[in-house]
Amino acid sequence: MLLEGLQLPLTTPFYPDGRLNLPKLEHNAARYSKTPVAGLVALSDSGEPTMLSEEEIRQTLRSVAEAAAPEKVLMAGVSRDSVVGTLDLAERAAEFQYDAVLVKRPSIFGGDAAAEHAKALLTYFQVVADRSPLPVVLHSAATIQGGMLPVEVVIELAGHPQIIGLVEGASGRERIEALREVRARVKREVAVTAVFAAVTGRMRVRDNGDPGGLIAADTLTGGGAALAVAPTKAVARTRTKVVGFQVLGEHTTGMLEALRGGAVGAMPAFAASAPQACYEVLAAWRDGDQGLAQEKQARLQSVAQKVEEQLGVAGIKFGCDLNGYFGGRPRLPLLPLTGEEQVKIEALMQGMRH
Repeated sequence: MLLEGLQLPLTTPFYPDGRLNLPKLEHNAARYSKTPVAGLVALSDSGEPTMLSEEEIRQTLRSVAEAAAPEKVLMAGVSRDSVVGTLDLAERAAEFQYDAVLVKRPSIFGGDAAAEHAKALLTYFQVVADRSPLPVVLHSAATIQGGMLPVEVVIELAGHPQIIGLVEGASGRERIEALREVRARVKREVAVTAVFAAVTGRMRVRDNGDPGGLIAADTLTGGGAALAVAPTKAVARTRTKVVGFQVLGEHTTGMLEALRGGAVGAMPAFAASAPQACYEVLAAWRDGDQGLAQEKQARLQSVAQKVEEQLGVAGIKFGCDLNGYFGGRPRLPLLPLTGEEQVKIEALMQGMRH
């Protein structure tokens, strides 16, 4: 699976009384699909996954998959402290035709004892990757205490055939550059379209061996007739591309540094608030215009620092509201922004409204 470009971490909308708001989630996924983002990420850290019940997680995965455009890569955050729990969520993501799963360090492994838990950490990721029905993307999460993955562990895991990449949360490029050798050593062929965009699972034809394209109506209504179903259209033309171990930068204010260090794309939380502004950094970099890329990155600096880094999920959700996506309030015990904070964000994002 190709991970290049902007992978957008979705927020999870709630009604004012705290219930999961699936219609607004579907609205967001459909509207983001009309932007130049390469993919959508459900249940990332900014999606408040620890606030959701198991049933809400299933509903979230299904709603995003049904609303997203088929050409958008879909990733799902499936991290649980146990291997069994993580694999159970990976199975659910596969059921809804996601393309990859995002897995971070279990919270039971404290950051202060990295060497002590290195073997257990390796075992966790290796077993998950061995049994996962979908490709695995590692997540080195700087926003969580002890969430960063030791570089040595990433290097060890990069050669696993089911582990295709890493989302790196560090703000600089040093850790990405430390993976330079392993990125070059790993060689994998991935399917791409004629314009070298990712070929997603939902774009592929699924041959179910039913030549007539019929399903029994009794599975739907209790009757005995047959119901004609239109066949899935095939991708018009595909080719292959050789990629290495793919790295995405997670830090919004460090996107350009991550690209300079060798990242193939980004997964910044602020993209949910301003997808176009974040995409423009990557687009300028891809076009080889260093000056424009630096200008676009500088434009994001103060806004992202306030909205994302200082105010967290509440700030990102309010930024969504300003740009026509539904953000709403975070789920308690997280608190919404104060009126004063909202006024500041409105002023900061004035040039990023659309």
